[in-house]
Amino acid sequence: DIILQVNDPDFRKLLGNYKGKYESLDGQLQELLDKYRDEGKEPSPIAKGMSKMKTGIKLMSDNSDSSIADLLTDGNNMGVKSLSRYLNQYTAADEKSKNITKKLIQLGEDLTKEIRSYL
Repeated sequence: DIILQVNDPDFRKLLGNYKGKYESLDGQLQELLDKYRDEGKEPSPIAKGMSKMKTGIKLMSDNSDSSIADLLTDGNNMGVKSLSRYLNQYTAADEKSKNITKKLIQLGEDLTKEIRSYL
């Protein structure tokens, strides 16, 4: 959602590339969910609203690329932490699910490293 607010063209391109990578994994996840006849679950409306509100408030006061990189770093760190917890908690999950989870974790870690120069 915030790619259009990024000023630096290289940063915007980097985020666009990662968005494509995440969308590719999303397709793989949808295939798995379809295979298991599971609809998945969306974040709660409260969690979505709070996240959107935090982002909006932070960017209203400072919409610099540094602030955007900071928000993305925080979000990636939370995502990596949650996915790592689930990976350790559900050891009996099928290998395809675990591999996609590992790829998501790696993407989050890689993006966090690549945007450090924008902090």
